[in-house]
Amino acid sequence: MQQSILLVDGMALLFRGFFATSIRGNFMKNENGVPTNGVYQFLRYFLDAVDTFQPTHVICCWDMGSKTFRTTMYEDYKGNRSAPPEELIPQFDLVKEVVDAFDMPNIGIENFEADDCIGTLAKQFSKEDEVLILTGDQDILQLIEPGISVAIMRKGQGNYEVFTEDNFYEKKGLYPKQIIDLKGLMGDTSDNYPGVKGIGEKTALKLLQEHETIEGLLANIDHLPKGVQTKINANLDMLHLSRSLAEIRCDVPIKISLETAGWKFNREKVTQRFEELQVKNLIKLLS
Repeated sequence: MQQSILLVDGMALLFRGFFATSIRGNFMKNENGVPTNGVYQFLRYFLDAVDTFQPTHVICCWDMGSKTFRTTMYEDYKGNRSAPPEELIPQFDLVKEVVDAFDMPNIGIENFEADDCIGTLAKQFSKEDEVLILTGDQDILQLIEPGISVAIMRKGQGNYEVFTEDNFYEKKGLYPKQIIDLKGLMGDTSDNYPGVKGIGEKTALKLLQEHETIEGLLANIDHLPKGVQTKINANLDMLHLSRSLAEIRCDVPIKISLETAGWKFNREKVTQRFEELQVKNLIKLLS
């Protein structure tokens, strides 16, 4: 019987939850004075997704610090990001403890990002089962193929846009693999790499629709408009580097047995954890 595996981008949910609730200065604290707002909202998002998509298995993936193989390739990668707010810092460990209470795997590998762990697991499991990735991060769309779909969280709770191999081109005007080349050309301001200076999303999209890949583009560079030729030639190294930074690695050394990820938690154990966190009103969401 085919199983459905939900891969959760833990950081995306935690950050989103933290900023959604802290905007009003509402950090919520447990009896030890530790802020819990990010964890609280993470759980609301997480339990809603499980309720919506009804997976048979769930795995949560995390970043393991700011240094990865990408910062080795390009020192300024994500260099524009400020340190996390002090109220969020203690919640990084707290949220993993809560995930542990559900007896499901918490995955994070030094030197890699959560995206790379998600990509590796998605490729492994989609050979036999259906994989759905839950995130707010558009970069992950490059992983879509038969057996792998992505649910992007939109504004508000319980609002998802699900991308599949069948609907992707219609929604984006590109194929999933071309997302990597798109990022190579236009860069990514949130991850702080420039791509080709002067080429924005619109131009990058048009170039890839016409030439399919960066290789196709470079093979036909003489036929491109003069301005575009000049920009590409002046930024060739950064074009290739940006593409490498954008590509999610799917060969992270993770071995995980699906049996450890079945969605079958001990209600008593989770309830106790919620009570310790003082988020009792979430207990009613445990279906």
